[in-house]
Amino acid sequence: MTYGSETWKLTMGLIRRLRITQRAMERAMLGVSLRDQIRNEEIRRTRVTNIAQRVAKLKWKWAGHIARRTDGRWGSKVLEWRPRTGKRSVGRPPTRWTDDIKRVAGSR
Repeated sequence: MTYGSETWKLTMGLIRRLRITQRAMERAMLGVSLRDQIRNEEIRRTRVTNIAQRVAKLKWKWAGHIARRTDGRWGSKVLEWRPRTGKRSVGRPPTRWTDDIKRVAGSR
């Protein structure tokens, strides 16, 4: 479920979908149906790692790996690249992968 999650941009919608999927998997493991009307707190007794925390941890590990690389590979170059083609679209710019890192760690 977390394959490639290091490169995802973590939006609230994505985190919500991951949590919904995790709860569905936990219900399937316990053999509980939605019709049984069992609260999520009771289902969380499976002690499965929270998917949102796991994805954030994997992302930070990958960011550290990219930051430590000094051999000039394209990974760090892609993070700093800004395309300059045509007109900008209307509205707020889309959230990028680095925006999430900067929000938590700061700009430096």
